[in-house]
Amino acid sequence: MREARNIPFDLAVWIAGALAVVLLVLPTLVVVAMSFTNEFTLRFPPRSWSARWYFELFTNSPQILASALASLKVAAIATLVSTALGTLAAVALAGRKDRLSVALDAFFMSPMVFPAMSLGLALLLVLSLAGIRLSLLTLAIGHVVIATPFVIRMVSAAAQQMNPALLDCAASLGASRIHAFFTITLPLIRSGVVSGAIVAFLTSIDHVPVSLMLSDPRTETLPIHLWAILESNLDVRVAAVSGVIVAATVAVMLIVDRRMFVPGRAGR
Repeated sequence: MREARNIPFDLAVWIAGALAVVLLVLPTLVVVAMSFTNEFTLRFPPRSWSARWYFELFTNSPQILASALASLKVAAIATLVSTALGTLAAVALAGRKDRLSVALDAFFMSPMVFPAMSLGLALLLVLSLAGIRLSLLTLAIGHVVIATPFVIRMVSAAAQQMNPALLDCAASLGASRIHAFFTITLPLIRSGVVSGAIVAFLTSIDHVPVSLMLSDPRTETLPIHLWAILESNLDVRVAAVSGVIVAATVAVMLIVDRRMFVPGRAGR
């Protein structure tokens, strides 16, 4: 009887989940489909199919490639720094409930709460008051600020599953905190660190508001350049860039899933 009563609820959950997946995935599939058009304008469905715009993207789009390289540089710097800072902060705050820890956690999470444009403007004002000129470095600093909270949340979820007795045993055997971190803590939270790094990279490479505020005229990231293109005309190369990003994201996720979450490899 209980199973029969749960059928409508389970059906509603499945329907809601299917609708959510459709709403999230369908726009991406539409853009990818439009990127294979043989025409000069974006149209769905395409009247004829071709991969010409992907060849055009890699052979005759120097500005797009330059902005993509700038985005990759900023994302790489932001990912490395935010992963290191976020991992250390998450390990330090994991399991602590005192007022200072709660206040620090709220402070670290504040970039996720404030509007992105307001945060970018605030960072711009701080850098201006400090006399720091805008450059690729300032842009990377801004991306570190917005990416670190995601790393902290990912690593915290993994760190809270650790058994504190393991670190006590390591200390009783004479291991220093640094040695225990690299030999015990880090291997156990590896999945959280990798997940946080991936989310940080995706957040950085796709972020527009902070990039608009903190980039100098010589540093144009890919989202800003694509935005400028769409304001002037519906260039099909924008859809081709989206297709490349989608393919790269799926490939990275599949590789990480196979390498990090296959049973028997998680603890190695």
